[in-house]
Amino acid sequence: MRLKLCRKTFCAIASLVILGLSAAAQTGEANRTPPPDGPLTTRDASGNRIHMFPTVEKAKELALTPIGADSGPLVYNGGPVMLQANIYQIFWVPAKLQNGGATSMTTSYQSLQRAMVEQYVGHQLHDIITQYYQTISGTVYPHTTGGLLGYYVDTNAYPASGCTDSLTPGGCITDAQLQAEIQRVMTLEHWTAAGNKIFMMYTSSGEGSCFDSSSTQCAYSYYCAYHSGTSGTTPFIYSNEPYGDTTHCQSGGTPSPNGNAAADAATSTASHELSESISDPFGDAWITAQGNEVGDLCAYNYGTNTWDSAKANQMWSGVYLELQMEFDNHTGACAQVGP
Repeated sequence: MRLKLCRKTFCAIASLVILGLSAAAQTGEANRTPPPDGPLTTRDASGNRIHMFPTVEKAKELALTPIGADSGPLVYNGGPVMLQANIYQIFWVPAKLQNGGATSMTTSYQSLQRAMVEQYVGHQLHDIITQYYQTISGTVYPHTTGGLLGYYVDTNAYPASGCTDSLTPGGCITDAQLQAEIQRVMTLEHWTAAGNKIFMMYTSSGEGSCFDSSSTQCAYSYYCAYHSGTSGTTPFIYSNEPYGDTTHCQSGGTPSPNGNAAADAATSTASHELSESISDPFGDAWITAQGNEVGDLCAYNYGTNTWDSAKANQMWSGVYLELQMEFDNHTGACAQVGP
């Protein structure tokens, strides 16, 4: 059963009235130049913003957990949001890593990722994200329709490593290699890109990634995942979802409601990327003055566990999940459920 507290447009307007905020105050200066790239943002060769979900260590360094150096609010910069989250998942599981080493991604791991994505739209975290609107042709809020439209188990071999990372000596792919494989699968499956679609690429155990061959910002040492979007005639929105890591991508002592720690860690990371892809797909919509997005302000902050004997903070249609909270502009705090 999907929880519907009230219609999103009404809730957002009501909340603004209660807080005594004008529309201008809430949006800041609409259509202004987005803030400079923060430490969690980099650029690809074409200048598109790539926004990272930091590791536990990097989040502490940036004082993002709990809310520290940046306490919000998110400010609207005039760009589009994803009005409908139509989601595609690719699980890249070759027979081996580039160095011949073993790699895996169990069916239970994949099933839990699908279960979270299938239920994300219209549930508690998505309810928070629907407050982040766009004003391109009038004020429009994200819809409560959409969800998982397709998934694909990709057994194609990993390409020769385009980067080097000591944490993943078995293999490493660059963002360009990741995008190329997403595009290959899209062609194979006849999936098309659009501003209301996101393609989430999950890589298997032991496989690393860095943005480019310089290998300066990599999985598990700098980020746990990232999302990006290329705007234009045919917008393309995607995310990189490295294999779940409980050392660098989950706060210590976080429970595993499904008895699969890597899979549980990956669901929280993926929900972070979904929330940010909807509210800021191209890096010019909802961002703080310091360059952070809706999930960054609540990185590794799970709130109170009220489900499954205190092992989970969400229960969506019978599936127990331990997901980080997202930032609610109306209350100025991290939340588990929206207005």
